[in-house]
Amino acid sequence: MLNTNKNQSFEVMFILLGFSDYPEFKVPLFLLFLTVYVVSVMGNMGMIVIIKINPKLHTPMYFFLSHLSFVDLCYSTIVTPKLLENLAMEDRSISVNSCITQFSFAVTCVAIETVMLAAMAYDRFVAICYPLLYTVSMSPKLCALLVTVAYLWGIIISVILTCSILVLSFCETKIIDNFVCEYSVFLSASCSDTHFSEMVVVIVANLSVFCTLIIILSSYLFIFVTILKMHSARGRHKAFSTCASHLTAVTVFYGALLFLYCIPSSKNSRLVMKIGAVFYTVITPMLNPLIYSLRNNDVKEAFKKLKDFKITY
Repeated sequence: MLNTNKNQSFEVMFILLGFSDYPEFKVPLFLLFLTVYVVSVMGNMGMIVIIKINPKLHTPMYFFLSHLSFVDLCYSTIVTPKLLENLAMEDRSISVNSCITQFSFAVTCVAIETVMLAAMAYDRFVAICYPLLYTVSMSPKLCALLVTVAYLWGIIISVILTCSILVLSFCETKIIDNFVCEYSVFLSASCSDTHFSEMVVVIVANLSVFCTLIIILSSYLFIFVTILKMHSARGRHKAFSTCASHLTAVTVFYGALLFLYCIPSSKNSRLVMKIGAVFYTVITPMLNPLIYSLRNNDVKEAFKKLKDFKITY
């Protein structure tokens, strides 16, 4: 009997409503999200290429940034094409298997990004608080280790949360008022007890988010104390400028994440939740390369050299 239920669960379809409540905005939304996706792909790929070919950018900070861009590229590719498909097609159904797969890869990217942002905060902490030891402390071996930990952490978090979904049963086709397969989709669609799964996601998600957030906040606390002790105004400005891009990226990422956690569940908040989810899943991966390219002189200089090289060629 148990095997039959499991087999049935994989035949059940979810119908992601997305933004079908607003048919008059279908074409504008499709064009908007398509533009955002193209910018996101080009921005993140461009960032990876620029960092790879420019020796001046072969430093720990840009090493982490190249991996952050790769994760953002993967994340936007996991989420946005399905959103575009739902806007373009009348059939908005998705199989349970496909939904779980999308969720699993998306969670992997999010968890990796939290650790990557924490590693970048630690890099800024060492660079500003212990500049004389920076080259020794942030060795290539340590940087590779931190990146490896980030990817392993993402995989572990994804496996745990995916397994907590696989124990659920899905008895019939469900209409989901969402555009992406997030955890709440499976909880609302399940016809079995979800208490265990809810407990797992609360523990694991909070552990992943708040542990990395504590590392980031602690790093910046020491950074700000060190900057305030500097006697030179020029030195303070330079120190602040080296942190500006990363601090902006952290604020955008965690701000959107905490915003979604804080929205109360109600009918009136559904549109707000969708807008917040769009910002978090679609807009944020596009913003990171823009933040680092617009606020970072080294990246702007490298991009200008690459552009001049192409024109000359």
